[in-house]
Amino acid sequence: MSDIQAFADFIRELDQLKAVKRQVRLPCDGDRQENSAEHSWHVALMANVLAPYAEQAIDIQRVTQMILIHDLVEIDAGDLFAFAEVADHAEQETKEFAAADRIFGLLPEAQGKHLHALWHEFEAAETADAKFAKAMDRVLPVFQNMAAEGGSWVRHNVAKSKILARNAHLEHCAPKLWAYVNEQLDLAVSKGWLTA
Repeated sequence: MSDIQAFADFIRELDQLKAVKRQVRLPCDGDRQENSAEHSWHVALMANVLAPYAEQAIDIQRVTQMILIHDLVEIDAGDLFAFAEVADHAEQETKEFAAADRIFGLLPEAQGKHLHALWHEFEAAETADAKFAKAMDRVLPVFQNMAAEGGSWVRHNVAKSKILARNAHLEHCAPKLWAYVNEQLDLAVSKGWLTA
C-alpha cells in the first residue's frame, strides 16, 4: 500500500470523530450535543489564544498537535463523562490505549509512531507542552458551562471541588487562568450551577 493510500485511509477515519457525542450542549445550535471533533478544534484554537498565559515556555505547534489528536481514540472508545466512576475510567483507559494502537497504526510507520508518541505525551502530562495541552482540554468546559448557566454541571449535580481537581494542571502551568477559573467557579456556586 502506498503512503498516500495510508494517509487517505487515516484521513477518512478521522470523520468518525464527528459522530462521537459529548456531555456539553451547544445553545448556539439548538442545544444539540457537541461532538468530539468540534471539541478538539475548539481546544486547539483556545490554546493558541491563551498561549501567552503559559507559565513555562511551550511549543504551541506541538501543543496544538497534541490537542488535535488527543481524542482520536474516542473513535473506538467513545467519550466518557469526566466525572464517571473510577472503574469506568480504568476500563476507558484500556480501550483508549488499544484505539491508539489501531488508529495511529493506519499511518505509515514514521508518522504513526510520531503521533502515537505525542498522544502518550499528552496522556502522561509530564512535559510543559503536555501539561498546557491537557489544561486547555480540561478548562474549555468551564467556559462552556458558564456560558450555558451551568449546563452539564447542573444536569449532573457536579461539585465545585471536582472541577477544581480536574483543572489542577492550570494552577502551575497558567496561574492567571487558574485564578480566573476560581472566580468563575465561585460565581457558579453563588448562582446554584455547582454545588459547594
